[in-house]
Amino acid sequence: MRIARFSYGEGVAFGIVEDDLVVPIVGHPFAPIERTDIRLARAELRLLAPVLPSKVVAIGKNYASHAAEMGGDVPEQPLIFLKPSTSVIADRDAIASPPSSERVDFEGELAVVISRLCRDVPVERAMDVVLGYTCANDVTARDQQRSDGQWSRAKGYDTFCPLGPWIETEVDPADLAISTTLNGEVKQQSRTSLIVHKIPELIAYITACMTLLPGDVILTGTPDGVGPMLVGDEVRVEIEGIGTLTNPVVAR
Repeated sequence: MRIARFSYGEGVAFGIVEDDLVVPIVGHPFAPIERTDIRLARAELRLLAPVLPSKVVAIGKNYASHAAEMGGDVPEQPLIFLKPSTSVIADRDAIASPPSSERVDFEGELAVVISRLCRDVPVERAMDVVLGYTCANDVTARDQQRSDGQWSRAKGYDTFCPLGPWIETEVDPADLAISTTLNGEVKQQSRTSLIVHKIPELIAYITACMTLLPGDVILTGTPDGVGPMLVGDEVRVEIEGIGTLTNPVVAR
């Protein structure tokens, strides 16, 4: 099931994507889903970010290939950092490159969407708190990441967390093809099977220190091939079985 969030009349709704149609649901997808009798043409809707998380918990250096290109190894335990909710944008929204950074990079990632309030979740029950998966771009001001010594500013700018286009609830995330293209040229190409700290481990590790709320998002890390985006570029993150997230880059 593909669950989208979209503008509808004067408000916002969630719905189930079925080919070229969207079927609105009653309320939100964090409870038993109840379809309406309405059918809407997807082409006539503006899809929004599939969730508005209270927080985005991201994982650094979780592919060995990316850790190596950054000059290190995968940490023994997951390396977590937070991106603010204000960094989240939707498919087709613009990434705003700030004038304070000389290099803004793309990082294509698989994102996990949490289904319910949870804390201290054991590994063996971790998948019970997952609603589904979406595509993400962990946009990073690389020069500021290096100069600051911590990552909050470099990862936290408005527009630095594109998510979308929807949440896929039925895909198995264990071994999916993931790629990032810049202006049509493939820059990142890998598989989620190469994630070192797996999703159940990440959920258990994160919830041991903080409560996750419905709609919170975990970014699972990026493979090698990260690189800069310039104003006027278009970046696409595609994940097998989920979809494609596309964003232009503009000047802030």
